This record gives sequence, structure tokens and C-alpha cells, in this order.
Amino acid sequence: MSETVQTPLLSIRDLRVAFRSQGTEREVLHGVSLEIYPGETLAIVGESGSGKSTTASAIVNLLPGTGHVTAGSITLDGRELTTLGRSEMERVRGREIGYVPQDPMSNLNPVWSIGFQVKEAVRANGIAHGRHAIKQRTIEVLKQAGLADAERRLHQYPHQFSGGMRQRALIGIGLAADPKLLIADEPTSALDVTVQRVILDHMASLTREKGTSVLLITHDLGLAAERAEKIVVMQQGVIVEAGPSREILENPMHPYTQRLVAAAPSIASQRIQARAERRGIEHLEDVNDVPAVRVRDLTKDYKIRTGGFGSVPFRAVDAVTFDIPKGKTLALVGESGSGKSTVAKMVLKIEDPTSGAIEIGGKDIARLSNRDVFGLRRRMQPVFQDPYGSLDPLRNIGNTIAEPLEIHNVGDRASRRDRVRELLEQVSLPQELAGRYPNELSGGQRQRVAIARALALKPDIVVLDEAVSALDVLVQDQILTLLAELQNELDLTYLFITHDLAVVRVVADEVCVMEKGRVVEQGTVDEIFANPSEEYTQRLLDAIPGASIPLGGGAR
Repeated sequence: MSETVQTPLLSIRDLRVAFRSQGTEREVLHGVSLEIYPGETLAIVGESGSGKSTTASAIVNLLPGTGHVTAGSITLDGRELTTLGRSEMERVRGREIGYVPQDPMSNLNPVWSIGFQVKEAVRANGIAHGRHAIKQRTIEVLKQAGLADAERRLHQYPHQFSGGMRQRALIGIGLAADPKLLIADEPTSALDVTVQRVILDHMASLTREKGTSVLLITHDLGLAAERAEKIVVMQQGVIVEAGPSREILENPMHPYTQRLVAAAPSIASQRIQARAERRGIEHLEDVNDVPAVRVRDLTKDYKIRTGGFGSVPFRAVDAVTFDIPKGKTLALVGESGSGKSTVAKMVLKIEDPTSGAIEIGGKDIARLSNRDVFGLRRRMQPVFQDPYGSLDPLRNIGNTIAEPLEIHNVGDRASRRDRVRELLEQVSLPQELAGRYPNELSGGQRQRVAIARALALKPDIVVLDEAVSALDVLVQDQILTLLAELQNELDLTYLFITHDLAVVRVVADEVCVMEKGRVVEQGTVDEIFANPSEEYTQRLLDAIPGASIPLGGGAR
């Protein structure tokens, strides 16, 4: 009796994609081949520009701009997709192939209610007919997506949803027609790790119930190994390695895969421990030193408007206390809304506390004159999450880095040029970038520019607010290594704001875990990771994707 041979649901053979520019073609996918079987989850991993999203866009014929398939085959259930006309392809999208994009805010129209947008998907995919049936199916879709009180939520707008709720709505839209294949393109990269886990668990349960195959696009190897049976590793438009998830991670063969494994903070425990030991030796703390930053009983209240003309008090930060010794790193960790960024703003004196005290170098910043506050800005500089949003697109890189020097009237034009060159070298950027503009740089280069600008005035303290959360793991690792080197070289003190405990293990000496405005747990990195006393901290640790997966031999 012969065994039944299962045929793949999706088959891609020797796929090539190119973009036209000024009469020439630039190929970006070079012979990509992969298969996804019914009910299987396959993850494509790689850094930005590796071709992951281009592959996904080619499957549904939604390549941006002048992108087009030049060769190869894409079949879904034996049906060739590359030769389908526009109307035929529109019937495939949604009904046979669902799609969940990366950024829920930019992929939901802000002027339309959530209900209207889900209804449009239900109507377009022919899932239901008639006004009442479409509304009922829309409510059902939102309920399946895990949104409580779905009928009331129909009339709300994207800005009234949290990031996790918006992503649930997009997952609901993607799965509304019970497609055979769901393409999830970085579906949780903008979310906190705990919210990410809830969303991915829910997506997995829905696809498992419906028998849906999943193509997961991600740059996070730990996430890929945890959620997919198979992994495909892409670099510069080529598949460099493919196979079962655990096999890829435990024994990566290709040098690029080895680099990805080594750079992933959630799974690189040996590398993290080695770095922690080096930093422990290099930074021997004098317990008699005055802390660089001292925060005592810091509280911040806001007034939130109600429906009428009244308001209700909201405590964003509640009696937070911590010290940061000179030359050390303290990480404030917690989910969105935990109060960590509000603490950072008060330390930077962007906002004033309702009560409590902040001392910088032993001086209470609440008692400083305007002139002294201006001087404080020289000692303490920020680096924010979005390296593109924090850089002026109309100023070249040289002028951007020199801006703090101009504001504080430091040196003349020639000395500022010299300082810019010195700073570019310090953050490992070529001198020729000084004449370029932010849109000409990669995300990692832009973040290096932001760090160079922060160092221009030779500060003692740098406040890093989610400074690496928007970066691919390889670029993230480069920036974290750079920050550690600069700290050692310049004896910098860091206040590091993040929701990612995996990153904390790499960079921090001390950790404060925040929940709902309060510090619920505090200690050294080793203490927090080895013996968390709070259930909330344990949830954050458990939510780190791939944390339990060992390093492969090739990445050690």
C-alpha cells in the first residue's frame, strides 16, 4: 500500500524580481525557491533589504512602484499566479491568500471606523451579502480576532485602539474569508513582547482551527524558531539556508545565519554573559561616589478630559525611586503605558514632576535657574526611538551633528567641522556621509548619526528611549556594541528605556521593572533574570521569543 504524497499549497520556483529605474533594470530577487504545505508555518528571516517582503509582495502581485516578476513560477494549490489578470488576482487576494501587514496604524485608514474597514473587506471578498449579513459577519470577524465587545468597537476609530487591538483587527481582516494561506509580514514588530505573544498565540490558534498555512516574515530568529516549523534565511535577494527551525538555530551552516543567531539578543545567552563579565571587570564601582542620576519618589499626574468639560486625574508615574552610578547603565523596562518614557522626560527636564526629586551629579534640577538648565542640556543628551523622525530631513548629516554645538555656541565653524569628523569616526561612519541627507542613509546609519549628535557636547549622561527597538537584529547588535564601546571609552552613564528584556540582558547593569507607573521590581541584571520575584517580571521574561533555544555550534 503506497503512502499518499502531500503536495505543497504554495510553490515558488526560481522567482526573479526586478525594478526599473531610468531605463535600466535592477534585479532584487535572484532565483528564490520555497514550498509551504497545508497547515504548515514557514518563516522567512533576514535583515532589511534581504528580499523577505519583496517575496511576499510578489506572491500577491502587489510589488511597489516599478517592481515586476521577470522569471520563475508561483503556484497556489497548483494554480499559476504570475499569469493571472488583475481581476483574477483580486479574487485570490483575501479569499485564498490573507495578508497581515507590519504597521497597523499606517495600514488602517484613520478617517474610517474599524467597523467600516472590516465591512469593506467582508464585502470585497464576497464573504457575506446584504447589509445585515455583512454587519453580522463583521462582528463575528472582530470577535474571532479577540476584540471584546465587538459590536461597540465597530464605531471606534484606529486612534481609539491600542497597538495590539489594531493588529488584532488586521489579523481579523486577513483571516475573514478563511484563506488557504496567510502572509504575516512582521505582524508584531511594533508591539511589546507581552502583547506580541498574545497576538501570535491568537493568530496561531485561529490558523490551526482553520487549517491555514502561514508565511511569517520576520527579522527575529528567536520568534521564527518559536512560531514556525521551517525557516528560510534570505540575504541580498538569495536564500542562503533553509530547513527545520531547531536545526537552523542549533547548527547554522551559512556565515550569515551564524551572524543572525549571534546577534539575536533573545537567544545569544553565551555572548551576553561574556559581554557582562567584560563590563563587570571594566567598571569597578566606587560605592562612595555620588550617583550620576538620583531619583526619589518621582510622581507625575495628568488630567484626562472626560466626555463633557470635566477631567479626571491620571497618575502616570507613582513614587519611582532609583540611582544610576557614574559609568553604569540602568534599564527601565515595562510595557507601553508603564510610565518609563514619562520618567525619561522628567529626567531630561522636558516635563516637570508633580512631586519627588531628581538630582544630577548631586544637584536638584528643580532648583536650577534657566541658565543652569541650559547648562544641564550639555551634560545630558537624548537618543530617541525613530532615527528618521528625530533627524531634520532638510539638514545634511554634518549640520545635524553640529547643531548642538551651534546652539550652545561651542567653537567656530572650523572647530565644529573638526568635531563632526571626530564624531563620525567615533560612531564608525565614513567622513563622506557629512554631506548626505537622512533619506540617503539606512536605519542603522541614521541611529549612529543620532548618537553622534547626542555626543557632540561631550555629555556625562545619555538617555536612550527605545533607541534600538526599530532596528533589525544585526543593526541592533552593532548599535548595542557601539554603545558599550562608547561607555567604556567615555565613561558615559546610560538611562536605557525599553520594553525588551532580551536587550536589557545585553546592555544593563541594573534593572527597574515598571508596571502601571510603579517600580514593581529592581535589582541587577543577573538577579532579575535568575530569580524574578514578581509575576509581571516573569511574564516579561516568558514573552521573550526563543529565549530557551540554545546557540548553534556554528555561532559560538
